Amino acid sequence: MQSIQTVRCPNCGSLAQRRIIRVAEGCSCWQCSGGDRVTQLECSRCDYLMVSCTSSGNVVEAYAPGIPGSV
Repeated sequence: MQSIQTVRCPNCGSLAQRRIIRVAEGCSCWQCSGGDRVTQLECSRCDYLMVSCTSSGNVVEAYAPGIPGSV
C-alpha cells in the first residue's frame, strides 16, 4: 500500500511528492525496530530525494543537488 501527499520541496520550494511506502524486506536503517515502511520525498524540478525510515526517522538515502544560479 502507498500513500501520496503533495508537499513543498525543502530544497527549492516547488511542489514535490511524499510517499509512504510499504517495503517487503523491511527498512535497512541500523536503528529501526523492524518497521516495514519508508517515507520518500521526491522533487522532479530540482532532483531532490530523501528516503527515511518511518518508525525511527533515520535517513536511509538522500540526494540534494545545489540549486543552479546565475554567476
